[in-house]
Amino acid sequence: MDKIFRVPSLQALQAFAEVAESSNFTEAAATLCLTQSAVSRKIQQLENHYGVALLVRNSRSVTLTAEGKEVLETTLRMIGELQALEKRLAPRATPFRIRIHVSLAVHWLLPRLTDFYARNPDLALSIETVATERVDPSGECDACILYLQTPPADQAYHVLFEEFLVPVCAPASVNGKPPPAAVDELCGYPLIHGSTGQQEWTAWLKAQNLELPKDCKHITFNLDELALDAAARGLGIAMTDRTLAQELINRGDLIIPFGPALKTSGAYTLWLQPTSALHPARPAILEWFAQQSVS
Repeated sequence: MDKIFRVPSLQALQAFAEVAESSNFTEAAATLCLTQSAVSRKIQQLENHYGVALLVRNSRSVTLTAEGKEVLETTLRMIGELQALEKRLAPRATPFRIRIHVSLAVHWLLPRLTDFYARNPDLALSIETVATERVDPSGECDACILYLQTPPADQAYHVLFEEFLVPVCAPASVNGKPPPAAVDELCGYPLIHGSTGQQEWTAWLKAQNLELPKDCKHITFNLDELALDAAARGLGIAMTDRTLAQELINRGDLIIPFGPALKTSGAYTLWLQPTSALHPARPAILEWFAQQSVS
């Protein structure tokens, strides 16, 4: 009788693939929801199984050995085949997972979801919001909505709307006074910033051949969501993207006291993970987002 083949641990192979992708044990451990020591033990287990070193470790990162590259290639192919097999044998209506900044979710996507589900009653979205300055496109998601200063000419990126910066404030009272009627009245009002860099006001004023007033009070947040809410409460005048503010403008909570809008090179863009190509809902979702990009 032939000797029984001893199969390496699938969990160890998955851990190895994560470490190889990130070149970092800490990041791989976070992705796998394991401790760093647990990931290290799984890699050691795999190296003991094959009797060779799979990784070259140093203080900052790890690299693959020649044997490690072979193991990784086979591991990725095997995991892909197992995933494809499961989808064929046990298909499930899994939600299409979208990662998006919380401000964009509240002020742009959420008001449109009624239309999405009316048009696609059999589909489901799973919305993951983040409050960090940059939306990380890696990890478990099918798509991300990203703000990009210059969107690339790539079919994986679909521009939803371009950035137009406008000042917004409450319609009745701003810091206890009527809203300003012109930009030359600006110095008498607090300026609200939706990012710690305060770049939006600086860019808009530069386009008007003006500088950021030095004697103005500045109220700074790290989220557009907070800046818009502060402006609607009459705390000052915020500089934000026109599309993000549009729902509050339509409701009468905000006005654009003076103009013009400044078109930047930035845009809010739908980015599709390559793995989302296998999701059955992708064509319908992409079509719906394309409709939103012109509305």
